[in-house]
Amino acid sequence: GVTSSIFSDFGPNHEITDATGEPTQTLAISNVEVLDSKPKLLDVAGVKEGEQVVIVTVAQNEHGLEDGDVVVLEDMRQGMEGLNGMSVTVKRVAIASPTAAKVDTRGVAFKTALGLPTESVVSNFERQYDFYKSAFDEDEGNANKKFPVRTITIFNRLAFVLNDDKGKKLLENTSVDAFRQYQSGGLLNQVRPPIFKQYRSLADTLQGTPVPQMLRGEDWELGKGVEVHLSLAAAFDFHEKNNHWPRLHNADDASEMVDIAKSISESRNDTEGACWAQSIQYGFPMGEPRDVNEKRIARYSRLFAAELTGFCAFLGGAAAQEVIKASGKFTPIDQWVHHDEEVLAVDECPSNVGPLFGSRYDYQIAIMGKDFQARAANQRIFLVGCGALGCEYLKGLALMGIATGKDGKIVVTDMDRIEVSNLSRQFLFRQPDVGHPKSVRGAMVVKKWNPSVNIEALEKKVGDDSEDYFNDTFWESLSVCWNALDNVQARQYTDARCLFYSKPLLESGTLGTKCNHEVVLPFRTSSYNDGKESDDNENQIAMCTLRSFPYLPKHCIEYAKQAYFSDYFEFGPDVYENFRQDPMAFFEQLDTMDSGEQSRALRMIKAFIDLQEEAGGSIDFDACVRIAFNRMMKDFRTSILDLSHSADEMEKSSGKKFWTGTKRRPRPVDWNDPMPLLMEYLYSTANLYASVWRAEVVRDRSEFQAVVDKLKLEQAIWEPSGDKVDLSEGDNEEESGDSGEDDEKLKGELYKVDTSKLQPAQPQEFEKDDDLNFHIDFLTAATNMRSWNYDIKASPRHTVKVTAGRIIPALATTTAMVCGLVDIEFAKLVLGLQSQGSDKFLNSNINLAAGSGNFTTFAPDPPVPISTGLDAPQPVSFTSWDRIDLSYKLNELSVEQLVIYLEKSFSVTVNRIFLHGDKEDRALYNALDKKKLDWTISFDDEGKVSVSEGVYTQWPQIRMAIQMLGRLPPTSGQRAIFKAQVDRVKVSLEQTKESFMKKFQGNVSDAYLQVYRPSEEGEKQDYFDAVFKGRDYLTLGVDCHTEEKEDITLPCVKYTF
Repeated sequence: GVTSSIFSDFGPNHEITDATGEPTQTLAISNVEVLDSKPKLLDVAGVKEGEQVVIVTVAQNEHGLEDGDVVVLEDMRQGMEGLNGMSVTVKRVAIASPTAAKVDTRGVAFKTALGLPTESVVSNFERQYDFYKSAFDEDEGNANKKFPVRTITIFNRLAFVLNDDKGKKLLENTSVDAFRQYQSGGLLNQVRPPIFKQYRSLADTLQGTPVPQMLRGEDWELGKGVEVHLSLAAAFDFHEKNNHWPRLHNADDASEMVDIAKSISESRNDTEGACWAQSIQYGFPMGEPRDVNEKRIARYSRLFAAELTGFCAFLGGAAAQEVIKASGKFTPIDQWVHHDEEVLAVDECPSNVGPLFGSRYDYQIAIMGKDFQARAANQRIFLVGCGALGCEYLKGLALMGIATGKDGKIVVTDMDRIEVSNLSRQFLFRQPDVGHPKSVRGAMVVKKWNPSVNIEALEKKVGDDSEDYFNDTFWESLSVCWNALDNVQARQYTDARCLFYSKPLLESGTLGTKCNHEVVLPFRTSSYNDGKESDDNENQIAMCTLRSFPYLPKHCIEYAKQAYFSDYFEFGPDVYENFRQDPMAFFEQLDTMDSGEQSRALRMIKAFIDLQEEAGGSIDFDACVRIAFNRMMKDFRTSILDLSHSADEMEKSSGKKFWTGTKRRPRPVDWNDPMPLLMEYLYSTANLYASVWRAEVVRDRSEFQAVVDKLKLEQAIWEPSGDKVDLSEGDNEEESGDSGEDDEKLKGELYKVDTSKLQPAQPQEFEKDDDLNFHIDFLTAATNMRSWNYDIKASPRHTVKVTAGRIIPALATTTAMVCGLVDIEFAKLVLGLQSQGSDKFLNSNINLAAGSGNFTTFAPDPPVPISTGLDAPQPVSFTSWDRIDLSYKLNELSVEQLVIYLEKSFSVTVNRIFLHGDKEDRALYNALDKKKLDWTISFDDEGKVSVSEGVYTQWPQIRMAIQMLGRLPPTSGQRAIFKAQVDRVKVSLEQTKESFMKKFQGNVSDAYLQVYRPSEEGEKQDYFDAVFKGRDYLTLGVDCHTEEKEDITLPCVKYTF
């Protein structure tokens, strides 16, 4: 029916080896210090003032560890190799700071200070402490008061615990003094200790769970799980007595179930920790008897035989995830989780929920009624996305009989094609579907399941560049928009469309075992855009680390992808082809790039041309091998030797050691003593270059070896080049001062190239799932070559694929569970429950890996109020659902009339009117332009110029001309030159005034066209015209203020004309 239960029992002694599934931390050591006497202000749990303590500084800003966490030492060097593989407990390090100092721990100054040795950090804080303490003591009002101090955790430092069993074992292999010799290297790998939990049997917990958990937190606190628990126990007893389960809509069975449940409850009254009908407050049993809710138990019985698609998917996903936990991976639920959606059984009118005649939708009718099924058949659904979520939603819609009526329709769109990696979780697809459109194949499958479903599959992007197709007629016809997307930008767009057209939105997302869903109801809940979310990567790695000082495997993977693969096989061939096909168009495009990208493009093109010259004009496979060999020598030998040489020179000149902390001294590869990895790199790189230059690839290893042997490749003797090597530790990627001159020289050379003689190149679009395209093979070889250079652990091919391919973990269990919950919410929409309040609906944040405490659900938040800044009786606030509707279909307003209307209606002064959402400095009306009507430029009879001060802001060049006219005598012949400059500005001013007045006094729609219609003919202009022609309205934003210059915020204006 409308109730589900999950039970989990893993025995009396279950070992959990990984409680959450979250990746463990790998921290790079940048310094190790031995403090012989712990300072007073330094706080390390369990270490007293004056005791010795070993402090480790890590390269990451935040280590993310807690007191008592365990780490394993790895990559320790310089006489500390014996510590590798040993475990040590760590504690957080904190420092005391006067509360009055108000230290900004997120500020640049604080983070910079943490780069100093620990003793220096403590010394700085001691001076600060003494200053504030002295001021505090001098204030007589503070007599007998405690000096207020706050504790600041230093998140880039940890203390080793050396007095527990692990610490003592570690000291058997070294001494504390050995840590004083630390120079560089070292990793701390977090280890999660196993957790042991005891579980009870089904029989025990069916009786001995006083407050069973409900998925909805409020229901749990109110003790509503008691009735579900008693009903389930009653159902078992009922089956044992009658040899069948309670029958659908059977009143006698329901009456018997109520009697059994009441009897069970009464029999447990005196049993400690039992489940019975007692009052429960805030989730705690109070021991006071209450009446059993007979209505709920009777309903449980009447609907026991029925099932709903949403509940099946929810239960299947959650229960399947529990099965996996038998391995020790993840935390099981705490025995029971119930979910009850009594709001779905809103109409129990016998003629509505029966009689049943064998329809495939009988269970839905039995629960929600025939009128629900009739409305469901004529729903119009826009499903955006047909990946893992979209497949599950299509399944649910087909099984529920959605859009099977004359007016019903499902429109599903997805631009992606099916890949092999999709098959593990996007269950509508099979191997023969690979390469085909997701939306088309998904629609085909569910159409076979339910031929009555009306479904249209599209391969169109949903965004502000497809509004000619997804137009007003389309959006206004919808019942609901249903997102199955994987990026924030697309979600924000569909949410904005739902806001404008006042449509409900169902939103969900998954990440491994984590998932969430959100119901967005017009005018009743907050919208997706009311939240703060972005796709930005908050943990980007500094380029200087990737380029010169990697210390983790992921640094090598990222550099292989961002630098090697992109330059050699994506960006390089792409800009080369643009240049080869149309040099003039390329140089025009070049001007739109920033200086760094310009230099990169020019050098790539020059390199591709040089490759052809070196190969004698045509690049075959032999040439590809030579190119690959030269790249290998440059990237993994020459550049390494250059870097080491420059660092050595810096050490000599400064007297300071360079290779310290996380900076590892690299070693060059040597072709004269080759290791197998070099041949792996050569094989994959040469074949990738063959793909670029459209030469025939050589897959046979022995044949490839024969080519290499034939070419007799030789390693050049290295000599210092004298070129500057960037040894900075900052993230500065700016080009050197003379790069501009070099770029101009390169441009000059490229202008002279006869592109008709150049060989075509094929840019490689990175594809992680094609095992025959050499992409992952190259990245794995390049990653591990660089790892070998810097003595970093090698990465297996799968790790490279996941990291470089940005593979977001997706699980069928999580997807099924969250989609089941959303299916249930959709049923509520069809029932029209939104009119009863948003609290009938449910949002969720669930982590299937982390146990019962992470099954979090809650009612949707109300709309976020936005203050207008106006005083009553004017609206003092609005929400993102609101807008100002102005309709002038008979006589369109001029811009001037619109300004007057807004100013009078809201008692404001309008600064700007612009396209709503436009971030550029464009406007239909700008008060600054109106001020120009008062600007003047005039000459008196003596030739003296009078100019309004505002003129200088737009035409600053006129100031010198006016000054010269004031200095030159009337007879000077040079006056004519400067007067002509003033006259030209005067003409420009008059033209500006004329243009403004034409727009100001013209229709609003004409002003919109003048400002926003693309000036150049082509696709953009055609698209703009198509969208504009299909609409009879504009959406406008208004920037305005009061007489007191206080900013006012108004909703979007829908101006219909």
